[in-house]
Amino acid sequence: MDFQLTDDQRALRTGMRELLERRFPRTRLRAVVDGDTARGDGDTGRGGALDRELWRELGAAGLFALRVAESAGGVGLGLPEVVLAFEEAGRALLPGPLVATELAAGLSGSLAAGAAQGETVVTALDEGGAPVEYLASADVVLALGPTAVEVIPAAEVARSAEPMRSVDPATPLHRTAPSRTRPDQAEQMDPADRMDQADRTAQAPRTAQAGTGRSGPAARLRREAALLTAAQQLGSASRTVELAVDHAKHRTQFGRPIGAFQAVQHLCAQMLVRAESARSVVYAAAVTEDPGDIAAAKLLADEAAVHNARDCLQVHGGMGFTWEADVHLHLKRAWVRAGQWQSGAAAEEELAAGLVSTVETCL
Repeated sequence: MDFQLTDDQRALRTGMRELLERRFPRTRLRAVVDGDTARGDGDTGRGGALDRELWRELGAAGLFALRVAESAGGVGLGLPEVVLAFEEAGRALLPGPLVATELAAGLSGSLAAGAAQGETVVTALDEGGAPVEYLASADVVLALGPTAVEVIPAAEVARSAEPMRSVDPATPLHRTAPSRTRPDQAEQMDPADRMDQADRTAQAPRTAQAGTGRSGPAARLRREAALLTAAQQLGSASRTVELAVDHAKHRTQFGRPIGAFQAVQHLCAQMLVRAESARSVVYAAAVTEDPGDIAAAKLLADEAAVHNARDCLQVHGGMGFTWEADVHLHLKRAWVRAGQWQSGAAAEEELAAGLVSTVETCL
Protein backbone atom coordinates (compact mmCIF):
# COMPACT_ATOMS: atom_id res chain seq x y z
CA MET A 1 0.00 0.00 0.00
CA ASP A 2 1.40 3.39 -0.99
CA PHE A 3 1.06 6.12 1.61
CA GLN A 4 3.01 8.73 -0.34
CA LEU A 5 1.28 11.97 -1.26
CA THR A 6 0.00 12.20 -4.80
CA ASP A 7 1.25 14.87 -7.19
CA ASP A 8 -2.04 16.74 -6.76
CA GLN A 9 -1.73 16.65 -2.98
CA ARG A 10 1.83 17.95 -3.14
CA ALA A 11 0.68 20.71 -5.46
CA LEU A 12 -2.11 21.62 -3.04
CA ARG A 13 0.32 21.81 -0.13
CA THR A 14 2.77 23.92 -2.13
CA GLY A 15 0.01 26.19 -3.37
CA MET A 16 -1.34 26.69 0.14
CA ARG A 17 2.09 27.59 1.46
CA GLU A 18 2.66 30.09 -1.33
CA LEU A 19 -0.80 31.56 -0.81
CA LEU A 20 -0.15 32.15 2.88
CA GLU A 21 3.31 33.56 2.23
CA ARG A 22 1.70 36.14 -0.05
CA ARG A 23 -1.45 36.94 1.88
CA PHE A 24 -0.34 36.28 5.45
CA PRO A 25 3.39 37.07 5.67
CA ARG A 26 5.18 37.61 8.96
CA THR A 27 4.37 41.33 8.88
CA ARG A 28 0.66 40.53 8.86
CA LEU A 29 1.09 38.04 11.69
CA ARG A 30 2.86 40.64 13.79
CA ALA A 31 0.12 43.14 13.02
CA VAL A 32 -2.42 40.70 14.47
CA VAL A 33 -0.29 40.00 17.54
CA ASP A 34 0.48 43.67 18.14
CA GLY A 35 -3.16 44.71 17.69
CA ASP A 36 -2.76 46.68 14.47
CA THR A 37 -5.39 44.75 12.50
CA ALA A 38 -8.67 46.50 11.83
CA ARG A 39 -11.81 44.86 13.13
CA GLY A 40 -15.01 44.62 11.14
CA ASP A 41 -16.26 47.87 12.69
CA GLY A 42 -13.14 49.77 11.62
CA ASP A 43 -11.60 49.93 15.08
CA THR A 44 -8.27 48.49 16.08
CA GLY A 45 -7.23 46.96 19.32
CA ARG A 46 -5.16 44.34 20.97
CA GLY A 47 -6.63 40.92 21.49
CA GLY A 48 -6.54 39.26 18.09
CA ALA A 49 -9.52 40.84 16.32
CA LEU A 50 -10.34 38.93 13.15
CA ASP A 51 -9.19 40.40 9.85
CA ARG A 52 -12.33 40.17 7.71
CA GLU A 53 -10.48 41.07 4.55
CA LEU A 54 -8.08 38.17 5.04
CA TRP A 55 -11.00 35.88 5.85
CA ARG A 56 -12.69 36.72 2.55
CA GLU A 57 -9.39 36.20 0.73
CA LEU A 58 -9.10 32.72 2.25
CA GLY A 59 -12.67 31.96 1.24
CA ALA A 60 -12.07 33.16 -2.31
CA ALA A 61 -8.99 30.91 -2.48
CA GLY A 62 -11.18 27.92 -1.57
CA LEU A 63 -9.74 27.09 1.86
CA PHE A 64 -13.14 26.56 3.44
CA ALA A 65 -14.67 24.84 0.40
CA LEU A 66 -12.14 22.07 -0.13
CA ARG A 67 -14.68 19.37 0.79
CA VAL A 68 -17.68 21.08 -0.75
CA ALA A 69 -18.89 19.32 -3.90
CA GLU A 70 -18.00 20.92 -7.21
CA SER A 71 -21.67 21.03 -8.09
CA ALA A 72 -22.17 23.33 -5.10
CA GLY A 73 -19.30 25.60 -6.04
CA GLY A 74 -16.62 23.86 -3.99
CA VAL A 75 -13.36 22.12 -4.78
CA GLY A 76 -14.65 18.57 -4.34
CA LEU A 77 -11.69 17.10 -2.43
CA GLY A 78 -11.58 14.99 0.73
CA LEU A 79 -10.47 15.10 4.34
CA PRO A 80 -6.80 14.25 3.59
CA GLU A 81 -6.52 17.34 1.39
CA VAL A 82 -8.10 19.53 4.08
CA VAL A 83 -5.56 18.17 6.58
CA LEU A 84 -2.71 19.20 4.27
CA ALA A 85 -4.15 22.71 3.95
CA PHE A 86 -4.66 23.06 7.70
CA GLU A 87 -1.13 21.83 8.31
CA GLU A 88 0.11 24.80 6.29
CA ALA A 89 -2.23 27.10 8.19
CA GLY A 90 -0.71 25.87 11.45
CA ARG A 91 2.79 26.36 10.09
CA ALA A 92 1.98 30.01 9.32
CA LEU A 93 0.14 30.55 12.64
CA LEU A 94 -2.89 31.65 10.65
CA PRO A 95 -5.40 33.03 13.18
CA GLY A 96 -9.16 32.73 13.32
CA PRO A 97 -11.82 30.05 13.87
CA LEU A 98 -10.64 28.04 10.88
CA VAL A 99 -11.93 24.68 12.06
CA ALA A 100 -15.46 25.82 12.89
CA THR A 101 -15.81 27.72 9.61
CA GLU A 102 -14.62 24.71 7.60
CA LEU A 103 -17.09 22.47 9.43
CA ALA A 104 -19.94 24.92 8.79
CA ALA A 105 -19.13 24.95 5.08
CA GLY A 106 -20.05 21.25 5.04
CA LEU A 107 -23.59 21.90 6.28
CA SER A 108 -26.47 22.86 4.02
CA GLY A 109 -28.22 26.10 3.25
CA SER A 110 -27.17 29.74 3.44
CA LEU A 111 -24.84 29.19 6.38
CA ALA A 112 -22.73 26.74 4.39
CA ALA A 113 -22.49 29.04 1.39
CA GLY A 114 -21.46 32.02 3.48
CA ALA A 115 -18.89 30.01 5.42
CA ALA A 116 -17.39 28.47 2.28
CA GLN A 117 -16.97 31.90 0.68
CA GLY A 118 -15.45 33.46 3.78
CA GLU A 119 -18.34 35.89 4.11
CA THR A 120 -19.66 34.29 7.30
CA VAL A 121 -17.36 33.80 10.28
CA VAL A 122 -18.32 30.77 12.32
CA THR A 123 -16.98 29.81 15.72
CA ALA A 124 -17.90 26.75 17.78
CA LEU A 125 -19.25 25.99 21.22
CA ASP A 126 -18.75 22.47 22.45
CA GLU A 127 -20.89 21.08 25.25
CA GLY A 128 -19.59 21.60 28.77
CA GLY A 129 -18.86 25.32 28.44
CA ALA A 130 -15.43 25.13 26.77
CA PRO A 131 -13.94 28.54 25.83
CA VAL A 132 -15.17 29.97 22.54
CA GLU A 133 -12.62 31.61 20.26
CA TYR A 134 -13.27 34.80 18.29
CA LEU A 135 -16.79 35.15 19.64
CA ALA A 136 -16.74 38.94 19.29
CA SER A 137 -15.81 38.64 15.61
CA ALA A 138 -18.11 35.74 14.70
CA ASP A 139 -21.48 35.92 12.98
CA VAL A 140 -22.84 32.59 14.22
CA VAL A 141 -21.90 29.87 16.68
CA LEU A 142 -21.98 26.19 15.87
CA ALA A 143 -23.16 24.61 19.15
CA LEU A 144 -22.41 20.92 19.52
CA GLY A 145 -24.41 18.95 22.07
CA PRO A 146 -24.25 15.24 22.89
CA THR A 147 -25.67 14.32 19.49
CA ALA A 148 -27.31 17.37 17.94
CA VAL A 149 -25.91 20.45 16.25
CA GLU A 150 -27.48 23.88 16.62
CA VAL A 151 -26.71 27.17 14.90
CA ILE A 152 -26.99 30.17 17.22
CA PRO A 153 -26.42 33.87 16.44
CA ALA A 154 -23.10 34.94 17.95
CA ALA A 155 -24.71 37.98 19.54
CA GLU A 156 -27.06 35.72 21.50
CA VAL A 157 -24.17 33.67 22.89
CA ALA A 158 -22.14 36.79 23.63
CA ARG A 159 -24.85 38.15 25.95
CA SER A 160 -24.09 35.44 28.52
CA ALA A 161 -20.36 35.12 27.82
CA GLU A 162 -17.42 36.76 29.53
CA PRO A 163 -14.02 37.49 27.97
CA MET A 164 -11.22 35.50 29.51
CA ARG A 165 -7.49 35.96 29.37
CA SER A 166 -5.91 33.99 26.56
CA VAL A 167 -2.28 32.96 26.68
CA ASP A 168 -2.16 33.45 22.91
CA PRO A 169 -2.38 37.14 21.93
CA ALA A 170 -3.85 36.16 18.54
CA THR A 171 -6.65 33.96 19.92
CA PRO A 172 -9.27 35.84 21.96
CA LEU A 173 -11.40 33.58 24.15
CA HIS A 174 -14.76 33.88 25.90
CA ARG A 175 -16.11 31.79 28.73
CA THR A 176 -19.69 30.69 28.21
CA ALA A 177 -22.41 28.82 30.01
CA PRO A 178 -22.68 25.05 29.22
CA SER A 179 -23.99 24.31 25.75
CA ARG A 180 -27.73 24.65 25.46
CA THR A 181 -27.89 22.04 22.69
CA ARG A 182 -29.90 18.93 23.54
CA PRO A 183 -30.60 15.74 21.57
CA ASP A 184 -34.03 16.95 20.49
CA GLN A 185 -32.96 20.44 19.44
CA ALA A 186 -31.61 19.48 16.04
CA GLU A 187 -35.17 19.56 14.77
CA GLN A 188 -35.51 23.16 15.97
CA MET A 189 -32.81 24.40 13.60
CA ASP A 190 -33.62 26.34 10.49
CA PRO A 191 -34.05 23.67 7.79
CA ALA A 192 -31.80 25.70 5.49
CA ASP A 193 -28.98 25.53 8.05
CA ARG A 194 -29.54 21.97 9.27
CA MET A 195 -26.91 19.40 8.49
CA ASP A 196 -27.69 17.07 5.64
CA GLN A 197 -27.66 14.11 7.98
CA ALA A 198 -28.23 11.52 5.28
CA ASP A 199 -25.13 12.62 3.38
CA ARG A 200 -23.07 12.79 6.56
CA THR A 201 -24.16 9.31 7.62
CA ALA A 202 -23.27 7.90 4.21
CA GLN A 203 -19.81 9.44 4.44
CA ALA A 204 -19.19 8.47 8.06
CA PRO A 205 -16.61 5.79 8.88
CA ARG A 206 -18.05 2.40 9.72
CA THR A 207 -16.07 2.11 12.93
CA ALA A 208 -18.16 3.16 15.92
CA GLN A 209 -16.81 5.77 18.27
CA ALA A 210 -15.13 3.64 20.87
CA GLY A 211 -15.76 4.42 24.51
CA THR A 212 -17.99 7.47 24.06
CA GLY A 213 -21.32 5.85 23.36
CA ARG A 214 -22.24 8.76 21.10
CA SER A 215 -23.16 9.02 17.47
CA GLY A 216 -24.81 11.44 15.13
CA PRO A 217 -23.76 14.72 13.54
CA ALA A 218 -22.13 16.22 16.64
CA ALA A 219 -19.88 13.21 17.21
CA ARG A 220 -18.65 13.30 13.63
CA LEU A 221 -17.99 17.02 13.72
CA ARG A 222 -16.01 16.63 16.94
CA ARG A 223 -13.82 13.98 15.35
CA GLU A 224 -13.21 16.13 12.29
CA ALA A 225 -12.47 19.17 14.46
CA ALA A 226 -9.97 17.21 16.55
CA LEU A 227 -8.19 15.98 13.41
CA LEU A 228 -8.02 19.43 11.80
CA THR A 229 -6.70 20.88 15.06
CA ALA A 230 -4.08 18.13 15.12
CA ALA A 231 -3.12 19.10 11.57
CA GLN A 232 -2.52 22.68 12.68
CA GLN A 233 -0.43 21.43 15.60
CA LEU A 234 1.60 19.35 13.16
CA GLY A 235 2.28 22.39 11.00
CA SER A 236 3.45 24.36 14.02
CA ALA A 237 5.68 21.48 15.18
CA SER A 238 7.30 21.28 11.74
CA ARG A 239 7.83 25.03 11.58
CA THR A 240 9.60 25.14 14.95
CA VAL A 241 12.00 22.47 13.69
CA GLU A 242 12.85 24.78 10.78
CA LEU A 243 13.27 27.77 13.09
CA ALA A 244 15.53 25.87 15.46
CA VAL A 245 17.75 24.43 12.73
CA ASP A 246 18.05 27.79 10.97
CA HIS A 247 19.04 29.53 14.20
CA ALA A 248 21.52 26.77 15.08
CA LYS A 249 23.22 27.26 11.70
CA HIS A 250 23.64 31.03 12.00
CA ARG A 251 24.06 31.69 15.73
CA THR A 252 27.72 31.44 16.73
CA GLN A 253 29.25 30.83 20.12
CA PHE A 254 32.94 30.42 20.89
CA GLY A 255 33.64 31.00 17.22
CA ARG A 256 31.43 28.14 15.99
CA PRO A 257 27.77 27.78 14.99
CA ILE A 258 25.83 26.46 17.97
CA GLY A 259 24.57 23.66 15.73
CA ALA A 260 28.05 22.16 15.95
CA PHE A 261 27.49 21.37 19.62
CA GLN A 262 26.09 17.94 20.40
CA ALA A 263 23.52 19.17 22.91
CA VAL A 264 21.91 21.41 20.29
CA GLN A 265 22.04 18.66 17.69
CA HIS A 266 20.20 16.31 20.05
CA LEU A 267 17.48 18.88 20.68
CA CYS A 268 16.93 19.42 16.95
CA ALA A 269 16.94 15.67 16.27
CA GLN A 270 14.33 15.05 18.98
CA MET A 271 12.17 17.80 17.52
CA LEU A 272 12.32 16.22 14.06
CA VAL A 273 11.40 12.78 15.43
CA ARG A 274 8.36 14.21 17.23
CA ALA A 275 7.15 16.08 14.17
CA GLU A 276 7.57 13.16 11.77
CA SER A 277 5.97 10.69 14.20
CA ALA A 278 2.98 12.98 14.52
CA ARG A 279 2.84 13.46 10.76
CA SER A 280 2.49 9.75 10.02
CA VAL A 281 -0.37 9.36 12.50
CA VAL A 282 -2.20 12.54 11.42
CA TYR A 283 -2.02 11.55 7.76
CA ALA A 284 -3.19 8.02 8.56
CA ALA A 285 -6.15 9.31 10.59
CA ALA A 286 -7.15 11.55 7.67
CA VAL A 287 -7.49 8.42 5.53
CA THR A 288 -9.13 6.04 8.01
CA GLU A 289 -11.24 8.62 9.93
CA ASP A 290 -11.18 6.07 12.75
CA PRO A 291 -11.91 7.59 16.20
CA GLY A 292 -8.94 5.82 17.76
CA ASP A 293 -6.60 7.00 15.01
CA ILE A 294 -7.87 10.56 15.40
CA ALA A 295 -7.33 10.41 19.16
CA ALA A 296 -3.76 9.20 18.62
CA ALA A 297 -3.20 11.94 16.05
CA LYS A 298 -4.42 14.67 18.40
CA LEU A 299 -2.38 13.28 21.28
CA LEU A 300 0.89 13.06 19.33
CA ALA A 301 0.39 16.33 17.47
CA ASP A 302 -0.30 18.23 20.71
CA GLU A 303 2.82 16.75 22.27
CA ALA A 304 4.93 17.55 19.21
CA ALA A 305 3.70 21.15 18.97
CA VAL A 306 4.18 21.96 22.66
CA HIS A 307 7.48 20.17 23.23
CA ASN A 308 8.98 21.30 19.92
CA ALA A 309 8.15 24.91 20.72
CA ARG A 310 9.80 24.52 24.13
CA ASP A 311 12.91 22.98 22.63
CA CYS A 312 12.97 25.66 19.95
CA LEU A 313 12.98 28.26 22.73
CA GLN A 314 15.87 26.39 24.30
CA VAL A 315 17.85 26.53 21.05
CA HIS A 316 17.16 30.26 20.72
CA GLY A 317 18.11 30.97 24.31
CA GLY A 318 16.76 34.15 25.90
CA MET A 319 16.06 35.61 22.45
CA GLY A 320 13.17 33.18 21.99
CA PHE A 321 11.25 34.66 24.92
CA THR A 322 11.32 38.22 23.60
CA TRP A 323 8.15 39.74 22.14
CA GLU A 324 9.89 40.43 18.84
CA ALA A 325 10.62 36.72 18.24
CA ASP A 326 7.99 34.37 16.83
CA VAL A 327 9.01 31.25 18.73
CA HIS A 328 6.93 32.00 21.81
CA LEU A 329 3.88 32.49 19.58
CA HIS A 330 4.09 28.87 18.47
CA LEU A 331 4.21 27.72 22.08
CA LYS A 332 1.26 29.85 23.12
CA ARG A 333 -0.85 28.78 20.15
CA ALA A 334 0.05 25.12 20.83
CA TRP A 335 -1.11 25.48 24.43
CA VAL A 336 -4.47 26.86 23.30
CA ARG A 337 -5.02 24.18 20.64
CA ALA A 338 -4.06 21.40 23.05
CA GLY A 339 -7.14 22.24 25.10
CA GLN A 340 -9.50 22.43 22.13
CA TRP A 341 -11.86 19.67 20.94
CA GLN A 342 -10.02 16.73 22.47
CA SER A 343 -7.68 17.13 25.40
CA GLY A 344 -4.83 14.76 26.12
CA ALA A 345 -6.82 13.02 28.83
CA ALA A 346 -9.83 12.58 26.54
CA ALA A 347 -7.63 11.19 23.77
CA GLU A 348 -6.05 8.71 26.18
CA GLU A 349 -9.49 7.59 27.32
CA GLU A 350 -10.55 7.09 23.70
CA LEU A 351 -7.48 4.98 22.98
CA ALA A 352 -7.91 2.97 26.17
CA ALA A 353 -11.56 2.25 25.36
CA GLY A 354 -10.55 1.09 21.90
CA LEU A 355 -7.96 -1.29 23.34
CA VAL A 356 -10.45 -2.71 25.82
CA SER A 357 -12.99 -3.22 23.03
CA THR A 358 -10.38 -5.00 20.92
CA VAL A 359 -9.38 -7.32 23.77
CA GLU A 360 -13.01 -8.15 24.54
CA THR A 361 -13.60 -8.98 20.88
CA CYS A 362 -10.61 -11.29 20.81
CA LEU A 363 -11.75 -13.05 23.96
